[in-house]
Amino acid sequence: MTQSGEPAFRVVAGERVELRRNTRRRRNAAARREEGRIVVELPPAVPPAEEEEWLARMVDLVQRREKRRRSAHSDEDLMRRARELHTRYLVSVAPDAPLPQSVGWVDNQNRRWGSCTIGARTIRLSHRLQGMPDWVVAYVLFHELVHLVEAGHGPAFRRLLGAYPRTAEAEAYLQGWSDAVARGSDEDAAGDIDEDCH
Repeated sequence: MTQSGEPAFRVVAGERVELRRNTRRRRNAAARREEGRIVVELPPAVPPAEEEEWLARMVDLVQRREKRRRSAHSDEDLMRRARELHTRYLVSVAPDAPLPQSVGWVDNQNRRWGSCTIGARTIRLSHRLQGMPDWVVAYVLFHELVHLVEAGHGPAFRRLLGAYPRTAEAEAYLQGWSDAVARGSDEDAAGDIDEDCH
């Protein structure tokens, strides 16, 4: 902090970085992007002489995670993932299940996670999923693949959906996320990257 109480920023690997000492952290550091900068939290026990090394390490982790997310979330990747899920889980329970004609990200779905147009065999996933774990994205994609076989959400649909092994876990994750947003806590719980300090 500066004398005026404003946070002091450093530039690390081309990023504006704010260093915070967090007394609640005992053994690990954390980093996240916040309002265009990277915030790195270090435990008080990390010596000042090691700050620069920790800042460089944590900025690198954030940048690599963001790069992975960008490359892993292209429409081409979604189509590849749809084919993989279709082959691995759906064909065994619905041998005639069609593949989608297209799969893509959209930014106009804020009330649902995905949608499917059965006649055109197109699947769209909400951009809100892009920061979520891969297995959650896979669940939503699989859910929409099942709609290419069963339009409704009845027992036949649920039986097919159950072929994806993390169905219950993904549904609980999405419900928890929705509940947190409804309570006004829309902070990205998965936004921190933690690293042990030794």
